[in-house]
Amino acid sequence: MRPKQRILVAGGCGFLGSHLCERLLAEGQEVLCVDNFFTGSHQNVEHLLGDKHFELLRHDITFPLHVQVDQIYNLACPASPIHYQRDPVQTTKTSVLGAINVLGLAKRLNIKVLQASTSEVYGDPKIHPQREEYWGNVNPIGSRSCYDEGKRCAETLFFDYRRQHSLSIKVARIFNTYGPRTHPQDGRVVSSFIVRALLGEEIVIFGDGQQTRSFCYVDDLVESFLRFMSTPDEVTGPLNLGNPEEFTILDLAKKVVGLIGSKSKIVHLPPLEDDPRQRRPDIGRAQALLGWSPQVSLEDGLQKTIRYFEALLRGDS
Repeated sequence: MRPKQRILVAGGCGFLGSHLCERLLAEGQEVLCVDNFFTGSHQNVEHLLGDKHFELLRHDITFPLHVQVDQIYNLACPASPIHYQRDPVQTTKTSVLGAINVLGLAKRLNIKVLQASTSEVYGDPKIHPQREEYWGNVNPIGSRSCYDEGKRCAETLFFDYRRQHSLSIKVARIFNTYGPRTHPQDGRVVSSFIVRALLGEEIVIFGDGQQTRSFCYVDDLVESFLRFMSTPDEVTGPLNLGNPEEFTILDLAKKVVGLIGSKSKIVHLPPLEDDPRQRRPDIGRAQALLGWSPQVSLEDGLQKTIRYFEALLRGDS
């Protein structure tokens, strides 16, 4: 059991954040969950509200935050294209100003801070699989740039705070993650395909469906976060965190339809702007440094996620 600490989770009412809050409480920690509810939901953490070690604070991290904590996980930023493109200026502010504010807080308190970065820093990659040494192929002025470049700038800030102020930082590059509590209308493929298949609606694929992704179940990702934060200060990352198994989007759609036994048809629409053709992490560094590898297969993870959305559509969850 880790020593009890008060841990700030920015974006704690989102999909990933709520699972992290839950796991930290299970580990015996105190959690300060901070969210502005732009995409996060009270429903994701309502089962935690009765826990005396859990505190919920409505706050936008583009503004400074003055609290006393022992660690920070910065997960605050819309992560799906539908959400981050809704207000792209605010998305960039959340990534950049949010990073400045959590780093400033960490510096004042002399504490460790983890940045939830993203595989989107690699853009539409020209090398495969993606290793941390790769600098990426990112369009700086496209419709996805608010997220891609915002996260890249946040990484810059984290490493400059490390170099300039000797701050203890951890930078995690998260690859596609899925599981219960993903937003049913966030436009990401796993949640979108499951909901449409459950409703018997057409499953929409943008492009030919041969673009690839790697899907990591949320419990595996949260485990990697905790292990990363437990490493010595010299282990800063960036670390690729995700499942290295690679699937085409078309294969994913067929697997979801098959698991549900749905009669949904798969239809194709024109490809989206700057949509990466390939995405698979090289997690060798994380395996070596954390002793971590994903444990949940895609089929098992999809089954758990399907059960969640079945309950949600019935009104049980």
